[in-house]
Amino acid sequence: MKKDLHPDYHFIEVKMTDGTVYRTRSTWGKEGDTLVLDIDPTAHPAWTGGAAKLMDTGGRVSKFKKKYEGLGF
Repeated sequence: MKKDLHPDYHFIEVKMTDGTVYRTRSTWGKEGDTLVLDIDPTAHPAWTGGAAKLMDTGGRVSKFKKKYEGLGF
């Protein structure tokens, strides 16, 4: 195997949005760095089951709903 081909794989700490910290191995940063997450499985609607909101920019959502109103959208 070639030398210096793969990135350094080391331990870092990951800080979740609720303040909990866990230790894992990664190629991100340097040994001992802390990765602070803005969005994680404890806060993101994709994992928590929160409702998504449709942003009606320029009436596009309204236009779509009107065009296909007979289909139950």
